[in-house]
Amino acid sequence: VCSYDGVPFLMHDKTLRRTTNVEEVFPERAYEHCSMFNWTDLEKLNAGEWFLQNDPFWTAGSLSRADYLEAANQSVCKLEDMLEVIKDNTSLILNFQDLPAAHPYYSTYINITLETILASGIRQQAVMWLPDTERQLVRQVAPGFQQTSGLKLEAERLREKGIVKLNLRYTKVTNEEVRDYTMANLSVNLYTVNEPWLFSILWCAGVPSVTSDSSQLLRKVPFPIWLMPPDEYHLIWITSDLISFLVIVGVFIFQKWRLGSIRTYNPEQIMLSAAVRRSSQDVKIMKEKLIFSGRDGAAGASLSSHPTEGGA
Repeated sequence: VCSYDGVPFLMHDKTLRRTTNVEEVFPERAYEHCSMFNWTDLEKLNAGEWFLQNDPFWTAGSLSRADYLEAANQSVCKLEDMLEVIKDNTSLILNFQDLPAAHPYYSTYINITLETILASGIRQQAVMWLPDTERQLVRQVAPGFQQTSGLKLEAERLREKGIVKLNLRYTKVTNEEVRDYTMANLSVNLYTVNEPWLFSILWCAGVPSVTSDSSQLLRKVPFPIWLMPPDEYHLIWITSDLISFLVIVGVFIFQKWRLGSIRTYNPEQIMLSAAVRRSSQDVKIMKEKLIFSGRDGAAGASLSSHPTEGGA
């Protein structure tokens, strides 16, 4: 972004509300476009406290006391200062915000930005120019810049436009498309890659570079964390499928055997069995009654054949 007095600086959002304390310092201007501030006003803002309070990348807790205090006192960063830090060993993806029509540098801010980059001493080959705006001018002034596109088009069309690099979201491109672009001599940078496992997968897929918010993690991954040859992967996949199939068949056979061992009855058999059981119970009761009645009769006969002494 270019300030109101012509100083290029770094800012992601259109306003300063999220990443600075503009609501405290300039409350009446909190919703203005960030490019409508002079650099002298931008220097008064704190751009570090929000990072420590919100901790967007879960890294604030890992800072030492000295680093924590340094981060808390950060201000808005000039493009010139950033280039001084990275010019020796880092690549730069450059994109712009559209300035309001009322901005005094509305038509010349690209020229100002180009002059700042070239004056910094950074290698032109390390700069990836992403905006479609003024590509022809950029080719003339800085022919070494890598013309980069954020649109996924056919390789032939991209080459016709002079594009040598693509900057795409990792979810928007397949492994086959990465290979096709590579065969067409088009390099691919994918964003935003924050996990080592995802970084490893893209590495194995042949992606030459990624954009990350977690460079402190990815720098600790010197090689893919888990690499398996295709033949080995296919063998494991087929073996697991066969084992799953055998388990399913075994469960089916066991269930069929278990259900087949249970006796089945139709309604008529159930009724007949109940009747037989009822008849057997009735016969048993009748036998018991006959036995008891026979015992009672025998006892009565015995009493009648032995008269009492009083009757004699």
